[in-house]
Amino acid sequence: MARKTAPPPPAKCPTCKGSGEVSRAVRVGRQRRSVGQQTGLCLACLGSGEAAE
Repeated sequence: MARKTAPPPPAKCPTCKGSGEVSRAVRVGRQRRSVGQQTGLCLACLGSGEAAE
């Protein structure tokens, strides 16, 4: 009986590098000053961390 090899793992998303989250600058006020960073869902892979084929 021949053994089956496991399928290769899915490729990581290039946008979030497999984490499923991306950082965005938070801007406030009339002059749109940058006050920090906020993490959010990666829209390229919808948070799965896997690259779309």
